[in-house]
Amino acid sequence: MGNKKKKRTLPIRLNLIFFAVFLLFSALILRLGFVQIVYGDEYKRKLERTEDVTVDTSVPRGKIYDSTGKVIVDNSAKNAITYTNTGVKSDEMLKTAETLAKYITKDTKKVTERDKQDYWIMKHPDEAEALVTDKEKTALAEKYTDSDEYNSEVYKLQLDRITEDELKSISKDDLEVLAIYREFASGYKMTPHIVKNNDVTDKEMAVVSENLTSLKGVDTTTDWDRSYAFGNTLRSVLGSVSSSEEGLPAESLSYYLSKGYSRNDRVGKSYLELEYEDVLKGQKEKVRTQTDSDGKETTEVITEGKRGNDLVLAIDMELQQKVEDIIEKQLKAAKQMSGTKFLDRAYVVLMNPNTGDVLTMAGKRLVTQNGKTEVQDDALGNLTTSYNVGSVVKGATVLTGYKYGAISPGTVINDTPVMIGDTRKKSWTDMGPINDLTALMRSSNVYMFQTVMKIAGAHYVYGQPLSVDAEDFTKMRNAYAQYGLGIRTGIDLPNEQTGFKGTETNVPGKLLDIAIGQYDTYTNMQLAQYISTIANGGNRMEPHIVKEIRSPVSEEGELGAIVDSIEPKVLNTVDAKSEWIERVQTGFKMVAQSPKGTAYTYLSGKSYSPSAKTGTAEAFYDGPQKSNYKTLQEVMNLSLVSYAPSDNPEVAMAVLVPWAYNGSVDNKANLKIGEQVLDAYFDLKKERQKDEK
Repeated sequence: MGNKKKKRTLPIRLNLIFFAVFLLFSALILRLGFVQIVYGDEYKRKLERTEDVTVDTSVPRGKIYDSTGKVIVDNSAKNAITYTNTGVKSDEMLKTAETLAKYITKDTKKVTERDKQDYWIMKHPDEAEALVTDKEKTALAEKYTDSDEYNSEVYKLQLDRITEDELKSISKDDLEVLAIYREFASGYKMTPHIVKNNDVTDKEMAVVSENLTSLKGVDTTTDWDRSYAFGNTLRSVLGSVSSSEEGLPAESLSYYLSKGYSRNDRVGKSYLELEYEDVLKGQKEKVRTQTDSDGKETTEVITEGKRGNDLVLAIDMELQQKVEDIIEKQLKAAKQMSGTKFLDRAYVVLMNPNTGDVLTMAGKRLVTQNGKTEVQDDALGNLTTSYNVGSVVKGATVLTGYKYGAISPGTVINDTPVMIGDTRKKSWTDMGPINDLTALMRSSNVYMFQTVMKIAGAHYVYGQPLSVDAEDFTKMRNAYAQYGLGIRTGIDLPNEQTGFKGTETNVPGKLLDIAIGQYDTYTNMQLAQYISTIANGGNRMEPHIVKEIRSPVSEEGELGAIVDSIEPKVLNTVDAKSEWIERVQTGFKMVAQSPKGTAYTYLSGKSYSPSAKTGTAEAFYDGPQKSNYKTLQEVMNLSLVSYAPSDNPEVAMAVLVPWAYNGSVDNKANLKIGEQVLDAYFDLKKERQKDEK
């Protein structure tokens, strides 16, 4: 009986085992079928998958030319080695850095103490782990439940406990590896980052190129630097470009990222380079790299790169250099002649009054450092600094008087001192009865005082108080603004200043000062726009540095097709009759060409028949030495506005020499500079006409 029971039990167990195996196999078959049907394609794609990476490569910026086709700003090519982080781990990155270090030399000056500590920990993981005891780790784990916080605190302890001797174990070769790794790690994912672009030898380029298969993420390319054919001439206006290390400016990061820039892209940082960034930046090259399951890489150019479009400026660099030389020589001579300690700068703008083309924008500044004086470019001072400019504004005062009926062409006013309360105000000499033309020619202050009092409707009695209000100041300022005084000119450069408006609008004498340019301040660019408005008959033209935008071409020095042309833009037409403007033009011509004109000594007898208005403003010094004095220092600002020829103006000029002298000899720097600049313009024109013939 016992044996029979055993025989029956055995088949039952076997059957159970077979049944279980059957169920397992059935489940496996079902699972395999399910995987093949539902996930089969996905797993197949994973098996055959390719890593697909698209990288944008930066291109050189557009060039900048002058109005005659000369290259001002170019790109100077140089060898470069880059690294693109495709998401590899730090240990793989370090291996690549070690390999690259065999082929290139790398400056280690930027390696910091922290870099060395991080590197030591990477190279000595076991020793680093032992720097923190198990007890300390347990305590930290209890305090910091978040794993990232815990790991960070452990890492801080490790950094603190690395000794100087341990860091000294890092060899010179290790430092080069570290310097390369540092560049690798500082780059942004999927963006080429410059590893080395200074002094990369042809041998380094060749060796790295030959070994790219063992240098994942590394590539050789051509980088560039901005080069300047005319040295420092106009450099402040041209602006600057960020380096590959700087990348996008922090204050504009979001803006540029939203426009598709990469974080380490180079962009214009100031003035023309910044103002025309969208034009100069170019189109990046897009390259796609595919890596199959066997590790084989193939690259494909999706979009060809194209350097940025070129700018053609209205500025004539030959003329610009001549003007800068004149300013520098006359500035030094004027300082020596007057012996003034304040004179340190002078400005000149030449503009086509009919189009707004800025032909020259020059400025120079004397800077003394360590007992040595050098001359620095300050062309930007024409629009970023403002001063009391004096009598050059009297043309606008007369035209405003015509507008409000205070005077009319030919009105005679007796030039004798005026007395407002106990304040006496006069011209540089008593002129007696004079009309509007003589007032401009001889630069009468009193004529302007009487005119502005009539504009304000004030009842003037010698020695008695005068009643004016804020609206009278506003009326004068609004009238001046039609000519460009006290408002932005609209020039295509950032950071233009409008000048300062005096706030004492209840002081009658200040209203009179406005009429002769000795209260509000103006920039030299505003003076250029003002005289251009009078020269062309009443149109306030928008000044512009850039004349054309052209497409890039491969031929050296050749200009491409015009993409955009900056057309002349009339900002406003002044509210004045043509005969009024012609009357002021006649007065300005007398300033330059009549024997009693204030510019006659310097501008008479010129073949180009100039018109002009001079200015001398009593002002207070507000320059870099101001803090050395407890009281305000009185100075004289000199100015000159002019255009030529008088009958058909082709060039307008503004000259401004702040703090020209103080209680010393009038050096006439404004007139000397102005005469020589106009001579240079018309002499150069004659030379070119001869060459063309």
